[in-house]
Amino acid sequence: MISQKAKYALRALVSLARAGRGESRMIGEISREQAIPKKFLEQILLELKRAGFVTSRRGRMGGYELVKAPEEIMYGEVLRLIDGPIAPLPCLSKIAYRKCADCQDESSCEIRHVFERVTLATRAVLDRTSLADSLNLEELPVEAA
Repeated sequence: MISQKAKYALRALVSLARAGRGESRMIGEISREQAIPKKFLEQILLELKRAGFVTSRRGRMGGYELVKAPEEIMYGEVLRLIDGPIAPLPCLSKIAYRKCADCQDESSCEIRHVFERVTLATRAVLDRTSLADSLNLEELPVEAA
């Protein structure tokens, strides 16, 4: 499961994507609209700012806005920033690979093979779905097994 912090980060970014290019939104506005505690949102937006997803302006016309276009911000990169690796096993992580302590041979590990398929499918969706895509829910492809 993704963390509450990751959900809030994604909701804040979607809110900024809805605002439009070059438009900023105040923290209070985003907090109310998305039901995110204001203090927690401040911390999240600072982290997103340090990572280059958003920028901020002071003053009456200030607030936060996206640095990149919504089409360029993928769910996978936001989740990795906030929650870390997108992998159920350490031996499947792209950014924090570790051999499982009790593993004798990755190539013959039945558990790894099953979860590798899950991980690859999850990554494919998250790394190809942008904020802009998520604004068009009816156009998001969903494949049934």
